[in-house]
Amino acid sequence: MSLDVESGTCHAGCVTTHREPWPSAADPLGEALHFLELRGAFYCRAEFTAPFGLELPPLEGYLWFHVITGGSCWLEAPEALPRRLAASELALVPHGEGHRLRSEPDAPTPSIFELEREQLGERYEILRHGGGGEGIDMVCGAVRFDHPVARKLLAVLPRILTLDPATSPTQLEWLRSTLQLMALEAEGLRPGGETMITRLSDVLVVQALRAWLESDPAAQSGWLGALRDPQIGRAISLIHREPGRPWTLASLADQIPMSRSAFAARFTELCGEPAMSYMTRWRMHLAAAALRGEGATVAALAERFGYRSEAAFARAFKRVVGTPPGAVRRAGPVESIAA
Repeated sequence: MSLDVESGTCHAGCVTTHREPWPSAADPLGEALHFLELRGAFYCRAEFTAPFGLELPPLEGYLWFHVITGGSCWLEAPEALPRRLAASELALVPHGEGHRLRSEPDAPTPSIFELEREQLGERYEILRHGGGGEGIDMVCGAVRFDHPVARKLLAVLPRILTLDPATSPTQLEWLRSTLQLMALEAEGLRPGGETMITRLSDVLVVQALRAWLESDPAAQSGWLGALRDPQIGRAISLIHREPGRPWTLASLADQIPMSRSAFAARFTELCGEPAMSYMTRWRMHLAAAALRGEGATVAALAERFGYRSEAAFARAFKRVVGTPPGAVRRAGPVESIAA
C-alpha cells in the first residue's frame, strides 16, 4: 500500500491464499481464527531518532500494528490511555482509528503524509524521521480482514491491544522468538527480507489475537462467549457453514439438541439478538462480501441464500446493510482508502 502525500490516499494491494471453506474440526472459535486472512496489507520499517513524533490516519476497516524492535516510544489513540511501548512489545490498534507515535509526550506529531519515505515495493516502505538522538526502530503495518467472521471478531477487541513477552514468558515465547527474527531481518534488508518481514508480521497479528482470546476475560462473554458455549456455539457454526439452508428455530434447536424455547432464550441471552435475526444478518454480510469481491448477481445470491425472489432478497439486504445490493455491487472491491 503506497501513501499518496498529495491526495492523502492509501492504495492497497491484496494478498490472497487458497483456503478450504472450513476447518475439519467442529470448533466454532477455531473457525473464527481460520478466517483471519490478511488482505490489502501495507508494511513499513521505521527508523526513528528522538525526538520524533508522527500521526497515523484513520483507516476504516483496517487494523494497525506496531512491533517495537529497538528503543521505546509512546502510543496514543482516541479514548484510550497513552501506552509506553518498549523493545519486544507488540501493539494493535484494531479498529483503524487514527493515532500517534512519539518519543516523549510533548513531541510534535506531523502527519505521516508529510514525511519522506523510501518505497521498496508495492506494499513495503522505509520511514526515517527524528532529531538524531536515541534510536527507536519498529515495523508498522495496516491490514484488512475481509471475511465477515474475522470482522465480527475484530469488532469485539479493545481500542488498543498490547502484548509484552516479558510479562508471560511461557505463553508468549512464540512472540519473543518471532520478534527476535524480525529484528534481525530489519537490521538490513537482505534478499527476501521484505517477504520475511511481511510474513512474520502476519503471523504476529494472528498470534496476538489468539493470545488475547485465550487470556482476556472480555473474550469470555458476548459473541465470543457464545462461540465457546457447547450448544449455542454449535448452532452458530451451523448457520455459518450452511447459510443457504432453510433454517428455522425448530430445526436449529433439533440439531443441538435443545427445546425450541430454551434454545431461543439462550441464543438471545448469549448473542444479544434472536437466532433468526442473527441468521439473516449473517446471510447479508456474506452477500455483501460476494457482491464486492465476486461481482455476484442479485439473482444468484437470492438463490444461494434461499430467497424466493430477487425482490425479497433485496428488501432483506437493504434492511440489514442499509444500502441496495445493486449499489454495493457497482461499487466493487475496496481498493483505496482516503486518509
